[in-house]
Amino acid sequence: MIQPVAERTPAGTSYLVTGQGQPVVLIHGVGLNKEMWGGQIVGLANDFRVIAYDMLGHGQSHLPAADTPLEGYADQLAELLDHLQIPQATVIGFSMGGLVARAFALNYPQRLSALVVLNSVFNRSPEQSAGVIARAAQAAEQGPDANVDAALDRWFSREYKAANPAQVAAIRQVLASNDPQGYHTTYSLFATQDMYRESDLGSIQVPTLIATGELDQGSTPAMTRQLAARIPGAQSVVLAEQRHMMPVEAPREVNKMLLDFLSHARTLTESAKGIVA
Repeated sequence: MIQPVAERTPAGTSYLVTGQGQPVVLIHGVGLNKEMWGGQIVGLANDFRVIAYDMLGHGQSHLPAADTPLEGYADQLAELLDHLQIPQATVIGFSMGGLVARAFALNYPQRLSALVVLNSVFNRSPEQSAGVIARAAQAAEQGPDANVDAALDRWFSREYKAANPAQVAAIRQVLASNDPQGYHTTYSLFATQDMYRESDLGSIQVPTLIATGELDQGSTPAMTRQLAARIPGAQSVVLAEQRHMMPVEAPREVNKMLLDFLSHARTLTESAKGIVA
């Protein structure tokens, strides 16, 4: 596969495109960037046109205004699709990217062909909310790397960290190098918007997969099941023994799950259009 070269939209969104076929968009989490999706880009590009981009305030994309709401992040994705002349796409969001994917599904339903939410949040308990809000405040005061060690301990297994020190160090560097304002704006939304338009989730009418890892402390299996229960026909999957960064730590397992779902979603879509009896 030819290594894709980053490009930019007129509004300043940095993105990569590779592969051929139906478009699949990948949205990273807070403090990360499009590079986190290397394993999925390789795994999906033989069958799909894969688009990975940097969220507002991350990577090489432009900064959001300090008061940008979650809808602004959905608008960024719509502008990217307009730039690429893509009327509809499957959207896969990880963690904060899962919130953006949900916002996109609710605000641009006509642009969505299927939805995947990985390791994201829904209906936090008061204790969970207090914890993430405290971490957001700490990062606002001390910078994006204020709680990086604790984050990496939550995100990765000890075995993976020990076997892949260079990759973990690279992710640490990405987290530490974030623009403070862009990081704070995004993290504040991640900390407070887990129930974003929750009463409207039943309006999502596309094939949907909600998945997390069995050992994900912040994006728990209970959250995954509760969110899936709000979306008609949504599948919920919990990958055994996986933590938060399962797209990075277990790309083959995650890719198999995604490819199985995308094949199922394509069949459902074609059947609905009368192409398949």
